[in-house]
Amino acid sequence: MKTVTRRLSTVAGLTSILALVWACGPPLEEVHATADLVLRGGRIVTVDESLPEVEAVAVRGAYIAAVGSNDAIDRWIGPDTRVIDLEGRLVTPGFIEGHGHFMGLGEAEMILDLTQAPSWEAIVEQVGGAVAGAAPGEWILGRGWHQEKWEHPPEPSVEGNPVHAALSAASPDNPVLLEHASGHAAFANAKALELAGLMADSEPPAGGELVRDPSGELTGLLRESAQRVVGAVLAETRKARTPEEIEAEAREMVELAGAEALRHGVTSFHDAGVSFETLDFLRRLEAEGALPIRLYAMARYASNEEMESRLPDYRWEAEGNDFLAVRSIKRQIDGALGSHGAWLLEPYEDLATTGLVLETEEDIRRTAEIAIEHGFQVNTHAIGDRANRAVLDIYQSVFEQADRGPELRWRIEHAQHVHPDDLLRFAPLGVIASMQGVHCTSDASWVPQRIGDERARTGAYMWRALIDNGVVINNGTDVPVERIDPLASFYASVSRQLADGSVFYPEQRMTREEALRSYTSNNAYAAFEEDLKGSITVGKLADLAVLSRDIMTVELTEIPGTEIDYTILGGEVRYERGPWVQPKP
Repeated sequence: MKTVTRRLSTVAGLTSILALVWACGPPLEEVHATADLVLRGGRIVTVDESLPEVEAVAVRGAYIAAVGSNDAIDRWIGPDTRVIDLEGRLVTPGFIEGHGHFMGLGEAEMILDLTQAPSWEAIVEQVGGAVAGAAPGEWILGRGWHQEKWEHPPEPSVEGNPVHAALSAASPDNPVLLEHASGHAAFANAKALELAGLMADSEPPAGGELVRDPSGELTGLLRESAQRVVGAVLAETRKARTPEEIEAEAREMVELAGAEALRHGVTSFHDAGVSFETLDFLRRLEAEGALPIRLYAMARYASNEEMESRLPDYRWEAEGNDFLAVRSIKRQIDGALGSHGAWLLEPYEDLATTGLVLETEEDIRRTAEIAIEHGFQVNTHAIGDRANRAVLDIYQSVFEQADRGPELRWRIEHAQHVHPDDLLRFAPLGVIASMQGVHCTSDASWVPQRIGDERARTGAYMWRALIDNGVVINNGTDVPVERIDPLASFYASVSRQLADGSVFYPEQRMTREEALRSYTSNNAYAAFEEDLKGSITVGKLADLAVLSRDIMTVELTEIPGTEIDYTILGGEVRYERGPWVQPKP
């Protein structure tokens, strides 16, 4: 497959060279060259410093053939060219989701959506409705609840979280497992706990916690790796399905995830943690032409021994119009701040703990050594300040041992809370801060409760400090933790404004240009794909987004109302919103 792709890439390169000749040379009628697609009459922000802004773009095949003024690009229009009149709208490079979970996005579309539930009582009601339509013993699954976002605390509660009594009453015979919005905790009812063999005297697995009430009984809250105990039982029940049923469900997840991504202008996706089995499945889909968007997948869920033996067969670099690339490994050292799982240097302000260590420093260091040996990038989840320091220590030590460094482009995923002393360590090591703008405004209302005002001010979501110190920040949503909405993360990045109108340490805002780069060219760079995508440049892939408003110039408050009108992937319109009405000035 890769041999064919490489040949196509070579042809595309020749086409790009001819495009440059045509753009500067003989009139169109002399060379008989026309575009397949032309976008004209708008403002095209290229994210290319050599030509930052143009009026129109021409596309041939999967690639950008020419950019320039409306008059210059009109020469590319032939009888079969599709022309999109932008009517003043903004065009940007297709957005690249810098950190998300692709199959998780698809799965989230198939289970209960708890993100909008205003209270624990509302969630119990949702579950009750699902039980009414479920078969006896069928699992009820949901995702997206967050106790800090409810209108009022649950009663009764333990550590601000509910207990399972009401949930178990609503679903006495159907096991229920509801994942926290962060993905770092879950809530189970009595039936699910029973099936998993979890009782008051059960010991949690390493890196996990079984939360108990004052009497010692399980509340149903499972922190971090404790989720896996119930998850293993659920996985066992799923083994009864036929291979055909499993394949059909996986394909539906891919289709649903792709449709949601394209609806939001996302043309590429950094998939933060994929098993070798899923990589094989995705590769089959790519060969069929069935992947709906481009994926940059990070290998995960294997021991260091398995990684060492299998990685040589899984280094798939993007070539031309490819839809799947693999050249990185995902690790995770701690949990999330919201579930008290982030690993901190000092205890939380609202709970007597410093968080949880999910994967040991020794194990991650060995992964890093294997990665250098096989030419793989390492991308490690670290949220707490202790976790970020530990990962920087590991990277620095391994770099020094191997006499390597910035060219490796290793990443820290999230980098949400970094000690001020460590902010200066990223740039010299060439470590990319893979952050999610929308996490800041989604979490900010309760972050000071967790770590206090001073630690939040000097260490939480430090975009400005990192950028000013020369650090590359790539942006995303961590979907399905948040919606796969680049515009929401863009707005959070440039405003840091919460739903109540307050602003979370505004001195750490990005500029609009920085925020756009963080979602386009920086994400391409973070995947070693800057020669293929991330800017609207002749010869690069024609991955484009057309926006209903100019997010680079409109009033800040108008950004959230912006829609994606077209998503263009490899020169093809893959999403079209419908009739457009120009906003009133």
